[in-house]
Amino acid sequence: MATNERSAVPTSEGTDDVTTTVSDARQRRQREFADADEVALHIGGDCLRDGPVGTVGLEIEAHCFDLADPMRRPGWDRLSDVIATVPALPGGSAITVEPGGAVELSGPPLEDAPRAIEAMLADRRVLTAAFREAGLGLVLLGADPLRPAQRVNPGGRYRAMETFFRASGTEAAGAAMMTSTASIQVNVDAGPRDGWTERVRLAHALGPTMIAVAASSPLLGGESTGWRSARQRVWSRLDSARCGPILGAGDDDPVNDWVRYALNAPVMLVHDPEPTAVTDWVPFADWADGRAPLGGRRPTESDADYHLTTLFPPVRPRGFLEIRYLDSVPDGVWPAVVFTLATLLDDPVAADVAAEATEPVATDWDRAARDGLGDPHLHCAAVRCVTAAAERAPAELAFSMARLVDRVERGRSAADDFDESVAELGIAGATIRLATEDE
Repeated sequence: MATNERSAVPTSEGTDDVTTTVSDARQRRQREFADADEVALHIGGDCLRDGPVGTVGLEIEAHCFDLADPMRRPGWDRLSDVIATVPALPGGSAITVEPGGAVELSGPPLEDAPRAIEAMLADRRVLTAAFREAGLGLVLLGADPLRPAQRVNPGGRYRAMETFFRASGTEAAGAAMMTSTASIQVNVDAGPRDGWTERVRLAHALGPTMIAVAASSPLLGGESTGWRSARQRVWSRLDSARCGPILGAGDDDPVNDWVRYALNAPVMLVHDPEPTAVTDWVPFADWADGRAPLGGRRPTESDADYHLTTLFPPVRPRGFLEIRYLDSVPDGVWPAVVFTLATLLDDPVAADVAAEATEPVATDWDRAARDGLGDPHLHCAAVRCVTAAAERAPAELAFSMARLVDRVERGRSAADDFDESVAELGIAGATIRLATEDE
């Protein structure tokens, strides 16, 4: 399992053998599939990897603000220039820029959640200091509370995505998703094959409860939304075939579920050779079976792999499980949130507690985003879950965990803190406070 995966290069004693192997792999990736059944075998073949649990990788997105003028969104060139000044990150994270200028750290997979958290905190300190030196602040909230949606990343993928969202009638939600939302992604091992169904089901069942715990985004684009997680509200307004949960509360094989999901999802982009939006609703299976020959051909292995990168379910299988439903939350909170989620999945006793606690609210995604811990059923589940995790926290996370338990018991999340700060300072003032306060 990895967040920053490196491609494995075949090795051989002879250079000719290596060249032949690479050439064969390239030809295979460009060979057109015969039908959807071939695609299914390809997608299902490596979507989950058999093995032990424990490894954790983290990805954290932060909105970037100009401290002198928080309404002005820093441009691509300015962001690139600042990133070029960032010294080597001690935890090994990679730095990338999201379509709206949010800055993401993607950490390497490490032995367990505490090590992944420690490494990410170290990288966050270095990154934040470099940006602050340049007059920019990094804000960990699930949604941009101040500025309207605007793309600054010039990549062709994102231009084509805008076209797709316009054609599909989800332009506003698509623009907000790309440029105004930020999350913490927790990547965990798929685990032993005989436990995949239960593990994937629990990862989904935890979604509503953890959304309520991590809710940090009551505002979006200068307006109160009435939701505790405006980020999740945005995602819920995109098409469910691409962004909805793969699983509900069923017991189906998660590999088959993912294959069906991917084949039924509409094709967003086709490389021809640049990314080009598909403006009609074409399930990938229809392209593979020749019912809709996009680009005058059937899809290749490269097309199938790229299609998977345009699917955004809250839990996405990538060999490991990429858990995507958490709001980005401030540094004083996210280590405990991450440890809670990883522990509830990886510790067998805590997992049993979580499965029982979340069963009544396992599919209440919208209610969690709207009401958060104000919902009594979600509050009850959250108290049981964070308490179970806190009992297993190492000493270095004791303070953060105690803080999270206290907040959850009182029915509070980072959304409440930000609301109070906005009432005191206004939206811009509250945003700048987050951008400049120490951990």
